[in-house]
Amino acid sequence: MSQIAGPAVVAGGQAPGAPSPRGPRRRRSARGREESRTGLLLITPTVVIVVAVVVLPVLWTVSLAFQSVRLLNLRTTGIIGDYTVENFVDVLTSSGFAESLLTTVLYSVLGTAGAILVGLVAALALRHPFRGRGVIRAALLLPYVAPVVAATFVWTTMLSPQFGVVNHWGTRLLGWDEPVAFLSSRSDEVSLLGLDVSVPTALLTVIAFEAWRSFPFAFLFLTARLQAVPDTLDEAARVDGATPTQRLRHILMPQLLPTIAVLSVLRFIWTFNNFDDIYLLTGGGAGTEVVSVRVFDFLTARGDIGAAAAQSLVLAAILAVAVTAYLKLFGRPEEVA
Repeated sequence: MSQIAGPAVVAGGQAPGAPSPRGPRRRRSARGREESRTGLLLITPTVVIVVAVVVLPVLWTVSLAFQSVRLLNLRTTGIIGDYTVENFVDVLTSSGFAESLLTTVLYSVLGTAGAILVGLVAALALRHPFRGRGVIRAALLLPYVAPVVAATFVWTTMLSPQFGVVNHWGTRLLGWDEPVAFLSSRSDEVSLLGLDVSVPTALLTVIAFEAWRSFPFAFLFLTARLQAVPDTLDEAARVDGATPTQRLRHILMPQLLPTIAVLSVLRFIWTFNNFDDIYLLTGGGAGTEVVSVRVFDFLTARGDIGAAAAQSLVLAAILAVAVTAYLKLFGRPEEVA
């Protein structure tokens, strides 16, 4: 029987004249390599900046922390040297380290809580529109955008026991027996309910300054979140007869809690590492020496660069542990689709 011969099949089972499958694949691979090279070229400047500004200084600090380095031998110190843990032992066993760490924790926790609380009150008070609200909102940002040197100078002048306006009003109108040295007094006796209580005056003053200076940051975040809350929820609660306290507790606060959690982490990190506010106000004296001020004193007053680097690493490690514990305990798990 005769059979009609089909088209000849070449090796690989492909008819002659058919387009080769390797052509588009090669074009796609070449295009992918070109896109990869373009992406690398675009991110190269960012990588170089991050390495030069962040990675190398961190590595240099870690290297200095494990070496005996002072200002006199800094120029001859390299990355690789005689490593030792003596700096860490000296820092952890030095007098005043535990007290400064406790002061840092109190300053960070109370300063963060105060800033968020004041920012929340301001955001709720300015939630509904009224004439002049934009001007008031802009004025509330002044503590955050004002230069820290100018802000600390104003507070130092107002709180001065000789010519400060606060002590003038206190002695003339509030019945104070004598002016209060807010920034130089370690503690003062205050009568509460017939009991004399010792309060850390200077520490509470710098905490109040921190809350005043950083509350606009929380105010901006919380205001933006409040504007995203649907008005229908509040209107439905009003129709159902909910009181303002109930609306705040059951409608607004659940909406604001994620934002407050993020603010707590950010403000705690920044306050824990804060240096300039306390140094400009008190210089770290009168019971306000935080760890960052202590690092500065090790670096400048003692010239012990190795100990200062070791103390900064201890500070970073404590902060990393605290933030990790917070995220493990209070971090919300990602929703899985």
